[in-house]
Amino acid sequence: MDLKITGYNTFFKVKGILNRDNVYVFQNEFKNIFDKVNDLTISVQDVESMDKYGVAVIAKLHEEALSKNKRLSIIGFGCKDLYDHFKTETAA
Repeated sequence: MDLKITGYNTFFKVKGILNRDNVYVFQNEFKNIFDKVNDLTISVQDVESMDKYGVAVIAKLHEEALSKNKRLSIIGFGCKDLYDHFKTETAA
């Protein structure tokens, strides 16, 4: 399944596979998003799989939110790799 991103206001749903081949779609969708909004919620409930590039692009968005003092919420029981990444980051 390809990557599909749908959104309304500050809530977005990511569906499909987020990998090296389509990470640019995610980057384009959320480019400069924190110049427009203060809060952003992304549901990863329907993400089937994610490689290290997918995890990295979400981590980069998280870092951007922190640097601009904005709120980013990632919700849903999506890809385990993403949760492992953030769990490792907070434990370190």
